[in-house]
Amino acid sequence: MTPRNENTAAKRLRRWWLNPPRSGLQRLIAPPEYRHLLAFGIARVAGGIVAAAAGIVCLSYAAYGWAAFFLLVAVLDLAAGYRELAIVRSRNHREAFRPQS
Repeated sequence: MTPRNENTAAKRLRRWWLNPPRSGLQRLIAPPEYRHLLAFGIARVAGGIVAAAAGIVCLSYAAYGWAAFFLLVAVLDLAAGYRELAIVRSRNHREAFRPQS
């Protein structure tokens, strides 16, 4: 009889998701995105600006449904980008004032 394998797929996925260690709501960010948070934050802000421009163009052509869609995407992208950049700023601030051993 073979012993039970305790290294199940669910445990491997959980261990992968918690690497690098994060706390609180930062666990909602996917690990590859968390490792390159500055780049993803800048990309989200840039995407939000592009979506806002598309929404304004749609407003000028009286396509109100599309304008609402693009402006909603812009708001969500800008909010997520701002949140990610705030996490980067706070993480850099903590590392700058960490006592040297």
